[in-house]
Amino acid sequence: MNGVDIASLMELAAAMAAVGVVAGLLAGLLGVGGGIVTVPVLSIVLGVLGVDPGLSMHVAVGTSLGAIIPTSIVSARSHRARGGVQIELLWLWGPAIFIGACCGALAAGQMRGPTLNAIFAVGAFAVAIYMLVAREPSTGDQSPGRGLQRVIASAIGALSTMMGIGGGTFTVPVLTGFGTAVRQAVGTSAALGIVISIPGTIGFMASGWGEPNLPPFSLGYVNMIGVGLLVPMAMTFAPVGARLAHRISPRHLRFAFAAFLLATAAKMAATFL
Repeated sequence: MNGVDIASLMELAAAMAAVGVVAGLLAGLLGVGGGIVTVPVLSIVLGVLGVDPGLSMHVAVGTSLGAIIPTSIVSARSHRARGGVQIELLWLWGPAIFIGACCGALAAGQMRGPTLNAIFAVGAFAVAIYMLVAREPSTGDQSPGRGLQRVIASAIGALSTMMGIGGGTFTVPVLTGFGTAVRQAVGTSAALGIVISIPGTIGFMASGWGEPNLPPFSLGYVNMIGVGLLVPMAMTFAPVGARLAHRISPRHLRFAFAAFLLATAAKMAATFL
């Protein structure tokens, strides 16, 4: 896709907008956000558009991380205004998350596309199983020592960056499992999403810089057309999905999300086999 003709740009823009619509609807319907929905859909669309299969997953992850930056900032500010960000926890987890995100971005830049697919498949499968067997969040402080928390935070930062997600998919259940109130877990996770997405985006830009077979208007593995369209379309259609969610039982939604993730994991894993 070296040519930058009007037809190619229109096709790319339309595809990115469509991904934003799908991601927004699913995010609102299933109660998830970020790359856990965007990355697999974006990877498929890029393949249909003719992007090199060895690069499509890198572009999907990098573009997803770029789109997460503004949404995380808006979400974190909103949660902080309502007292939903636990500052002490943010200072404890933030540096470790940042280090993990940097390491994850560096590692992902050296990986082949199928390897990134496999990492996403394992992560999506783990989340799907959690959705199927999760119990009510713990009450009271059950958090381990600060050192172990930093190790866990680093692992979340690295895995989230390699998957192209903002971290909430892992951070929220871990924090609630440690006894953090759900609202504060969600708010703190949104703030940590900024710490993950910024170094992750920069890392994917740097590792893909100079790659000749990228879609038009890409800075490394981050496609700016995708970033510019994913965010507004997803934010516009997420409320539509949320309204639909109120017409479906929470139990059915949980199983629907798990089924979506299992199907995604199977498709991603198939490319590695």
